[in-house]
Amino acid sequence: MATNFPSPQNRAALLGLAPFEAGWVWLAGAGPGDPGLITVLGLHAIEHADVILHDALVNEALLKLARPGAELVYAGKRAGRASCKQSDISRTLVSLARKGKRVLRLKGGDPFVFGRGAEEALTLARAGVPFRIVPGVTAGIGGLAYAGIPLTHRDTNHAVTFITGHGADGKLPKLDWASVAKATPTLVLYMARGFAGEIADLLIANGRSGDEPAAIVSDATNGKQNVVVATLSQLGEAAAASAAPAIIVIGENVKLREGLDWLGAMGGKFLAPDPLSTDTLRAAI
Repeated sequence: MATNFPSPQNRAALLGLAPFEAGWVWLAGAGPGDPGLITVLGLHAIEHADVILHDALVNEALLKLARPGAELVYAGKRAGRASCKQSDISRTLVSLARKGKRVLRLKGGDPFVFGRGAEEALTLARAGVPFRIVPGVTAGIGGLAYAGIPLTHRDTNHAVTFITGHGADGKLPKLDWASVAKATPTLVLYMARGFAGEIADLLIANGRSGDEPAAIVSDATNGKQNVVVATLSQLGEAAAASAAPAIIVIGENVKLREGLDWLGAMGGKFLAPDPLSTDTLRAAI
């Protein structure tokens, strides 16, 4: 027998969701792109907020779920474009909360994964403003899953390293690249498209094979998603031809895409039953 979908209020009661109280700021992750990847608690926050300060990468479909009368404020930062200053965003959060508003800071992915959510939360803590963190699906996990690339697999890697592709100054971060190259079998790079070639050169110079598989996932999890598979030595050229935003993965687990590209299979692609076999890899080249 069909049942009516519960209202936001009834859903909150059924699931025991925390109330979004006046004067609070919730910092929530909206996921990597597909609006279906918002968490239930994130949806709850959208439906009850008085003001939503949202990033550029938040799917606009989610904003349409805001309650009538809610104020939507763009507070995005994108490379190469005029952007809101981080200090202004943090001050706005404090100001709105002190006015008794229920304030939602809605960020793409997860607010604590290269999202500066911790900086905003610390500003709130110093100002004595109560806040709640609502984790989201980060692109380094959700984006790879939509590309058919498992973050870990027992036959390829037992560890993974997440790396930001540029520092606070917009330049390549000053990391110990020799240690990074040897750290884990799989590397996942955020915001690294512009420095992909330089990063690849550093990794190869420090011991990683230029033939190692790599993939660039652009516009992860939304209808425009594009996946380019290359080798580490080809990464710079492939990245330059790819769109932003993009997530980059380097490691043997990229090979598993030939058997796990479930989105491709929906369009008729044949999935290899044993993608790590030599014959399958030869056919894919």
